[in-house]
Amino acid sequence: MDERKERAILVGVMTPKNRAYFQEMMEELEQLVKSADAEPVFKVVQKRRSYDPRYLVGKGKAQEIARLVDELDADLVVFLNKLSPAQHRNLEEIINAKVIDRVALILDIFAQRARTIEGKLQVELAQLTYILPRLVGYGKMLSRLGGGIGTRGPGLTKLEVERRKILRRIHQLRRRIEEVRKVRATQRAKRRRSDILVVTVIGYTNAGKSTLFNYLTKSKVYVDNRAFATLDPTVRRLYLPKLKELGKEVLMVDTVGFIRDLPQELLAAFKATFEELEEADIFLHLVDASSPNFRDHIEAVERILIKLDLDYIPKILAFNKIDLLDEKTLEELKMSYPNAVFISARTGEGIDELLEVIQGHLLKLLESDLYIEGDLNKG
Repeated sequence: MDERKERAILVGVMTPKNRAYFQEMMEELEQLVKSADAEPVFKVVQKRRSYDPRYLVGKGKAQEIARLVDELDADLVVFLNKLSPAQHRNLEEIINAKVIDRVALILDIFAQRARTIEGKLQVELAQLTYILPRLVGYGKMLSRLGGGIGTRGPGLTKLEVERRKILRRIHQLRRRIEEVRKVRATQRAKRRRSDILVVTVIGYTNAGKSTLFNYLTKSKVYVDNRAFATLDPTVRRLYLPKLKELGKEVLMVDTVGFIRDLPQELLAAFKATFEELEEADIFLHLVDASSPNFRDHIEAVERILIKLDLDYIPKILAFNKIDLLDEKTLEELKMSYPNAVFISARTGEGIDELLEVIQGHLLKLLESDLYIEGDLNKG
């Protein structure tokens, strides 16, 4: 018999500042909850001019949520908006369930997905960095309710020990991750000396990057139709005949998916992973063409690249999942993005054209004066 999924109530506060994209964010929060293997059972939306400093939603609404938890037999309350440590503690006093926010939810999903030692180290660091100022509330939560969403991951078993031990663990994690960064730097230097070209697949989470990666490189990278299925960067050879004739080797890199408002804790902890992006000669920006919010997803990826100082790297825009579009919608999309490539990683449609475009861009790069000794002139 299958284990009962945790039942989650979703809460969002709409303010004048987030009104434009609030509905999309609530829908995305629901998908994230499902991705964490929980069952969304109710949504609570409150319109406010500003957040309540004590409860985010106000005490009356917090009490209403507490009643809903009892009525719906909910285990978890997930807030779209980031909770301060004080708000988290105050809500825990009223609501008889685990209370987490979107950041904690994303960290939990990362804890589920991390498979390599490197990925687990980075997730643990991100969790501990986020949870450290919230120890009082989380300690109470753990002692009362045990495990589950919001409590998973290698770092969470240490929450009830003294703060100095957690700080010591954070220091150890940073040191070990720094060692990983040095190993990666050595590997990247070796690639540059070998005059290897790198194509890195980027995109909003669940755009189909790993499916495309497997198709192009004949690999078996883990694929799942949910957010953040892949965390650890994977590198494989990509066969491009004209470059092979020139004696050039091409590597393709599959990376973690991006998401709007990616938590700062993850950006900081996953430095070693995101540094892989710096070595790209070209980004292959994959977009889920079937998503009604694909334009927002493109903008979110662009904003993260700017935040990481990586917006100078050339990009190929490719729309995936065109097999899910009707002919009229596809034609309109092609007119709106005349320089993009349109593919289906599932059926193989458009893949030959995509390979030609990638090969053409790399050949132009080799011919240009921007390419110096196997690396882009980043100055």
